[in-house]
Amino acid sequence: MSDDSQVLRVLERINGGDREAVADLFPLVYDELRQRARFLMAGERTDHTLQPTALVHEAFVKLLAGQGGSWEGRRHFYNAVTDAMRKILVDHARQKKAQKRGGGFARLDLDHVDPAGKEQEVDYEALDSALGRLQKLDERRYRVVMYRYFSGLREQEIADLLQLTVKTVQRDWKIARHFLAAEMTDRSEASGGGA
Repeated sequence: MSDDSQVLRVLERINGGDREAVADLFPLVYDELRQRARFLMAGERTDHTLQPTALVHEAFVKLLAGQGGSWEGRRHFYNAVTDAMRKILVDHARQKKAQKRGGGFARLDLDHVDPAGKEQEVDYEALDSALGRLQKLDERRYRVVMYRYFSGLREQEIADLLQLTVKTVQRDWKIARHFLAAEMTDRSEASGGGA
Protein backbone atom coordinates (compact mmCIF):
# COMPACT_ATOMS: atom_id res chain seq x y z
CA MET A 1 0.00 0.00 0.00
CA SER A 2 1.41 3.42 -0.96
CA ASP A 3 2.09 6.13 1.61
CA ASP A 4 -0.62 8.29 0.03
CA SER A 5 -3.27 5.62 0.43
CA GLN A 6 -2.12 4.93 3.99
CA VAL A 7 -2.44 8.63 4.82
CA LEU A 8 -5.92 8.68 3.30
CA ARG A 9 -7.01 5.65 5.32
CA VAL A 10 -5.71 7.15 8.58
CA LEU A 11 -7.37 10.51 7.80
CA GLU A 12 -10.64 8.64 7.22
CA ARG A 13 -10.25 7.01 10.64
CA ILE A 14 -9.65 10.44 12.22
CA ASN A 15 -12.71 11.80 10.39
CA GLY A 16 -14.66 8.89 11.84
CA GLY A 17 -13.70 9.89 15.37
CA ASP A 18 -10.82 7.47 15.99
CA ARG A 19 -8.52 9.62 18.18
CA GLU A 20 -5.90 6.87 18.30
CA ALA A 21 -5.42 7.25 14.54
CA VAL A 22 -3.55 10.53 15.19
CA ALA A 23 -0.60 8.52 16.53
CA ASP A 24 -0.63 6.43 13.34
CA LEU A 25 -0.71 9.53 11.14
CA PHE A 26 2.38 11.31 12.43
CA PRO A 27 5.04 8.86 11.16
CA LEU A 28 3.34 8.76 7.76
CA VAL A 29 3.37 12.52 7.24
CA TYR A 30 6.45 13.59 9.20
CA ASP A 31 8.94 13.73 6.31
CA GLU A 32 6.61 15.80 4.11
CA LEU A 33 5.79 18.17 6.98
CA ARG A 34 9.46 18.59 7.86
CA GLN A 35 10.23 19.45 4.24
CA ARG A 36 7.46 22.07 4.28
CA ALA A 37 8.74 23.47 7.57
CA ARG A 38 12.26 23.80 6.15
CA PHE A 39 10.76 25.51 3.12
CA LEU A 40 8.86 27.99 5.30
CA MET A 41 11.86 28.67 7.50
CA ALA A 42 14.39 29.08 4.68
CA GLY A 43 14.21 32.86 5.09
CA GLU A 44 14.60 32.87 8.85
CA ARG A 45 17.71 33.77 10.80
CA THR A 46 20.10 30.88 11.35
CA ASP A 47 19.80 31.43 15.11
CA HIS A 48 15.98 31.29 15.04
CA THR A 49 14.67 29.81 18.27
CA LEU A 50 12.25 27.57 16.37
CA GLN A 51 13.70 24.75 14.28
CA PRO A 52 11.83 22.88 11.53
CA THR A 53 11.32 19.81 13.73
CA ALA A 54 9.83 21.87 16.56
CA LEU A 55 7.64 23.76 14.09
CA VAL A 56 6.28 20.47 12.71
CA HIS A 57 5.51 19.12 16.17
CA GLU A 58 3.86 22.32 17.35
CA ALA A 59 1.72 22.67 14.21
CA PHE A 60 0.70 19.01 14.24
CA VAL A 61 -0.33 19.09 17.88
CA LYS A 62 -2.08 22.46 17.56
CA LEU A 63 -4.04 21.40 14.50
CA LEU A 64 -5.04 17.91 15.58
CA ALA A 65 -5.60 18.70 19.26
CA GLY A 66 -8.13 21.36 18.37
CA GLN A 67 -9.87 19.44 15.63
CA GLY A 68 -11.90 16.27 15.74
CA GLY A 69 -11.26 15.82 12.05
CA SER A 70 -12.93 16.71 8.82
CA TRP A 71 -10.18 16.23 6.30
CA GLU A 72 -11.31 16.26 2.70
CA GLY A 73 -8.18 14.40 1.71
CA ARG A 74 -4.44 14.28 1.89
CA ARG A 75 -3.88 17.66 0.17
CA HIS A 76 -6.38 19.38 2.49
CA PHE A 77 -4.55 17.99 5.52
CA TYR A 78 -1.09 19.04 4.29
CA ASN A 79 -2.30 22.52 3.39
CA ALA A 80 -3.94 22.91 6.81
CA VAL A 81 -0.74 21.90 8.61
CA THR A 82 1.34 24.22 6.39
CA ASP A 83 -1.04 27.06 7.22
CA ALA A 84 -0.77 26.21 10.93
CA MET A 85 3.04 26.37 10.64
CA ARG A 86 2.80 29.76 8.93
CA LYS A 87 0.56 31.05 11.74
CA ILE A 88 3.01 29.79 14.37
CA LEU A 89 5.80 31.68 12.62
CA VAL A 90 3.60 34.81 12.55
CA ASP A 91 2.88 34.48 16.28
CA HIS A 92 6.56 33.91 16.97
CA ALA A 93 7.46 37.04 14.95
CA ARG A 94 4.86 39.09 16.83
CA GLN A 95 6.27 37.98 20.18
CA LYS A 96 9.81 38.76 19.09
CA LYS A 97 8.77 42.14 17.69
CA ALA A 98 6.95 42.97 20.93
CA GLN A 99 10.14 42.21 22.85
CA LYS A 100 12.27 44.33 20.56
CA ARG A 101 10.32 47.20 19.00
CA GLY A 102 11.43 48.17 15.55
CA GLY A 103 11.64 44.59 14.35
CA GLY A 104 14.52 44.96 11.89
CA PHE A 105 12.72 42.93 9.26
CA ALA A 106 13.66 43.05 5.60
CA ARG A 107 11.01 43.25 2.92
CA LEU A 108 9.92 39.94 1.50
CA ASP A 109 11.00 39.73 -2.14
CA LEU A 110 8.29 37.72 -3.86
CA ASP A 111 9.80 38.49 -7.26
CA HIS A 112 12.59 36.01 -6.69
CA VAL A 113 11.00 33.14 -4.82
CA ASP A 114 13.77 30.75 -3.97
CA PRO A 115 13.22 29.68 -0.37
CA ALA A 116 16.38 27.62 -0.31
CA GLY A 117 18.42 30.70 -1.17
CA LYS A 118 16.68 33.30 0.99
CA GLU A 119 19.00 35.04 3.40
CA GLN A 120 16.60 37.70 4.62
CA GLU A 121 14.42 37.63 7.68
CA VAL A 122 10.74 37.73 6.72
CA ASP A 123 8.27 39.99 8.47
CA TYR A 124 5.66 37.25 8.87
CA GLU A 125 3.31 39.58 10.72
CA ALA A 126 3.14 41.97 7.76
CA LEU A 127 2.93 39.06 5.32
CA ASP A 128 0.10 37.45 7.29
CA SER A 129 -1.83 40.71 7.37
CA ALA A 130 -1.37 41.21 3.62
CA LEU A 131 -2.37 37.60 2.91
CA GLY A 132 -5.53 38.09 4.97
CA ARG A 133 -6.48 41.09 2.84
CA LEU A 134 -5.69 39.21 -0.36
CA GLN A 135 -7.85 36.27 0.74
CA LYS A 136 -10.81 38.57 1.35
CA LEU A 137 -10.39 40.22 -2.05
CA ASP A 138 -9.48 37.23 -4.20
CA GLU A 139 -9.54 33.68 -2.86
CA ARG A 140 -8.09 32.16 -6.03
CA ARG A 141 -5.02 34.41 -6.07
CA TYR A 142 -4.59 33.79 -2.36
CA ARG A 143 -4.53 30.02 -3.08
CA VAL A 144 -1.95 30.54 -5.85
CA VAL A 145 0.34 32.31 -3.35
CA MET A 146 -0.21 29.66 -0.69
CA TYR A 147 0.54 26.83 -3.10
CA ARG A 148 3.53 28.47 -4.74
CA TYR A 149 5.24 30.25 -1.87
CA PHE A 150 4.27 28.19 1.14
CA SER A 151 3.88 24.72 -0.37
CA GLY A 152 6.54 25.06 -3.06
CA LEU A 153 4.36 23.75 -5.88
CA ARG A 154 5.26 24.43 -9.51
CA GLU A 155 2.95 26.37 -11.82
CA GLN A 156 1.69 23.25 -13.60
CA GLU A 157 0.85 21.58 -10.27
CA ILE A 158 -1.06 24.68 -9.14
CA ALA A 159 -2.89 24.85 -12.47
CA ASP A 160 -3.93 21.20 -12.09
CA LEU A 161 -5.07 21.69 -8.49
CA LEU A 162 -7.11 24.81 -9.20
CA GLN A 163 -8.24 23.66 -12.65
CA LEU A 164 -6.70 26.68 -14.36
CA THR A 165 -4.32 27.20 -17.22
CA VAL A 166 -0.64 27.77 -16.48
CA LYS A 167 -0.99 31.25 -18.02
CA THR A 168 -3.75 32.10 -15.54
CA VAL A 169 -1.61 30.86 -12.64
CA GLN A 170 1.30 32.99 -13.89
CA ARG A 171 -0.95 36.05 -14.19
CA ASP A 172 -2.51 35.46 -10.75
CA TRP A 173 0.95 35.04 -9.21
CA LYS A 174 2.19 38.29 -10.76
CA ILE A 175 -0.87 40.28 -9.62
CA ALA A 176 -0.86 38.74 -6.12
CA ARG A 177 2.87 39.35 -5.74
CA HIS A 178 2.46 43.04 -6.59
CA PHE A 179 -0.55 43.34 -4.29
CA LEU A 180 1.33 41.78 -1.36
CA ALA A 181 4.42 43.91 -1.95
CA ALA A 182 2.29 47.08 -1.98
CA GLU A 183 0.36 46.04 1.12
CA MET A 184 3.52 45.22 3.03
CA THR A 185 5.20 48.47 1.96
CA ASP A 186 2.14 50.49 3.01
CA ARG A 187 2.08 48.71 6.38
CA SER A 188 5.80 49.26 6.91
CA GLU A 189 5.53 52.97 6.10
CA ALA A 190 2.45 53.38 8.28
CA SER A 191 4.22 51.81 11.25
CA GLY A 192 7.23 54.06 10.75
CA GLY A 193 9.56 51.18 9.91
CA GLY A 194 11.81 51.15 6.93
CA ALA A 195 13.05 48.26 4.92
